[in-house]
Amino acid sequence: MDLGLKGKKVAVTGGSKGIGRAIAEGFAAEGADVAVCARNAGEVDATVAALKAKGVKGFGQALDVADAPALAAWVAASAAALGGLDALVCNVSALAVGDTAESWQKSFSVDMMHTVNAVQAAVPFLEKSSSGSIVLISSVSGFEVDFAAGSYGAIKAALIHYAKGLSRQLVGKGIRVNCVSPGNTYFDGGIWQNIEKNMPDLFASTLKVNPTGKFGTAEEVANGVVFISSPMASRISGTNLVIDGALTVAV
Repeated sequence: MDLGLKGKKVAVTGGSKGIGRAIAEGFAAEGADVAVCARNAGEVDATVAALKAKGVKGFGQALDVADAPALAAWVAASAAALGGLDALVCNVSALAVGDTAESWQKSFSVDMMHTVNAVQAAVPFLEKSSSGSIVLISSVSGFEVDFAAGSYGAIKAALIHYAKGLSRQLVGKGIRVNCVSPGNTYFDGGIWQNIEKNMPDLFASTLKVNPTGKFGTAEEVANGVVFISSPMASRISGTNLVIDGALTVAV
């Protein structure tokens, strides 16, 4: 299936590793030009080189997405480098699980406000596109109560609500807005690899309740993000795409 992404311009926050890297490479594999940001300059440079090796334009900058002016500057620089923007994916999470003032502040500043700030910076570019799309990365923890209840789950729930509201607000500008909520996703350097090493009982119990008997991969999540961002998904807006291998039971 041709998703219609060849030559499209895409910006992905946190695109240097894990799910974000898989998303960036998924877009590039479809022929889209891709901009990424992340905190580690070396990892950003390596990602941009890998994207360019696929025959597309690549652009990247190292920054902290909690720095609103720096994030807005990156969005503008991405549009300038790529020649516009057709899609934005807000992927970064502080992964701040807990119920402390610090975890709440991190979740709000990074997960929520980086998304709000990136969207506001990108809309002036996206409204010029013939296929504008925004995808927010939430989590199954955002609509079911699990071990991540507290700051992480509540803010991820807020992202789902925010995406739904945006879908109505931006439809007149020709911009679709959706959420993608991954279930347990395992990749090198990710949270579940860390839990596997440091909290083996939690890892084993979580693996046991996954009906497929395994965790998902970053690429499986990326496939959903790339499709729902593409012109082929032109009628899909305001939805929360759950990619969890039948883990959750909510209707």
